[in-house]
Amino acid sequence: MKITDPGDFHERIRHSFAKQNAMEMLGAELTRIQQGMVEIELPFDPKLTQQHGFLHGGVISAPLETACTYAAYTAIAPEVSLLTIEFKVNLLSPGRGERFLFRGEVTKPGSTIIVADGRAYAIGDGPAKLIASMTTSMMVIRDRQDVVE
Repeated sequence: MKITDPGDFHERIRHSFAKQNAMEMLGAELTRIQQGMVEIELPFDPKLTQQHGFLHGGVISAPLETACTYAAYTAIAPEVSLLTIEFKVNLLSPGRGERFLFRGEVTKPGSTIIVADGRAYAIGDGPAKLIASMTTSMMVIRDRQDVVE
């Protein structure tokens, strides 16, 4: 998809993220925005764990899908929006760390469907550890008053 003027996607993404009540509830922060890539970070909180004390798989999936979707926002025109239509997540290692990094990157931009891939990392002592991967598909939404940024 060729966009001659994507507008200020940085501000558009920050504004949209600020309206994400789910991300606020999790304590997630938008930490990096660049063309084709977005990062979100989340501090460890025992309230977000499953019965073994690891970050819950659903909690991992939510900011990872959000990072992928906002990465796709860097590839669309300002007057359109996106909705996720599918995602597949692979939980690769227990979610154990002091912080978590969720990175979404556009894999295939398109005028109707955009595909993005994501990676989630646990950060603590030592190098960051890959804990999950995701592939998402987003549908570009045009001319819908109920889906507006």
